[in-house]
Amino acid sequence: MPWTARLSLYLDLIRWDRPAGWLLLLWPTLSALWIAADGFPGWHLLAVFVGGTVLMRSAGCAVNDVADRDFDRHVQRTAQRPVTSGRLGVGEALAVGAMLALLAFGLVLTTNPPTLLMSVGALAVAVAYPFAKRFVAMPQAVLGVAFSLGIPMAFAAVQGSAEWRWSAIPDAVPLWAWGLVAANLCWVLAYDTEYAMVDRDDDLKIGIRTSAITLGRWDVPAVALFYALYLAGWTWSGRQLGLGGAFYVGMGVAALQVLWHLRWIADRSREGCFRAFRANHWVGAAAFAGGVIDLAGR
Repeated sequence: MPWTARLSLYLDLIRWDRPAGWLLLLWPTLSALWIAADGFPGWHLLAVFVGGTVLMRSAGCAVNDVADRDFDRHVQRTAQRPVTSGRLGVGEALAVGAMLALLAFGLVLTTNPPTLLMSVGALAVAVAYPFAKRFVAMPQAVLGVAFSLGIPMAFAAVQGSAEWRWSAIPDAVPLWAWGLVAANLCWVLAYDTEYAMVDRDDDLKIGIRTSAITLGRWDVPAVALFYALYLAGWTWSGRQLGLGGAFYVGMGVAALQVLWHLRWIADRSREGCFRAFRANHWVGAAAFAGGVIDLAGR
């Protein structure tokens, strides 16, 4: 196979043409980075967390496609993924994922011990997520943990010490920062339930578990509740930090987008649910922009 064709397969494997996934992970992580640094965190940490986010999300896609290859062939939206369709071997896909994860680990090595220690747990959760749908009624919660651990890692990178001890983590990550983690977890539950609603009919046929199936007819009200908890929790955390007008404007813009998303998913159509999911990164972008502008004005 020509190298250009193989490169195309690798890019398809890591969803290079679909950046919404890593943007959903990036915005709350960058928000935490700015908050922890009380402003611009410096080019080094910015490069580490942007690069690490893109690399780890890409590695997660490779692992997910290998784990789900027998399921994905029965799902309309995923049947033509490289591993599922047989265009890319399992071993090769895992090698790509391992290489990307190793590059991300190399970036973490340039930070400090608390961040490095937390990255081990983050990697374990990321690897476990693809298998959660076999055993957990709402595997989206596991994804929520994976997509939220960048927040305490950002605090650890900014405020952590050079000491190799587990007790250094609570010293670097203040208690109220975990409020951001909890709020972000609710946001992940909202948008990933929308994502699961797209594939609900296929998932029911093949017997896997998702939040859309578990929630049943309460799916849309539950998504609304998850969004509300996210908006309230993130706003409360910002208030605890003393963030002001620009931050609240950003959260207001995020709330208006949420209302629009709820309109899209009201009839539970595949198109509407997928549209809402893909547009969710703008919710995070609004929250991030509000916080950055407010901190810059101090």
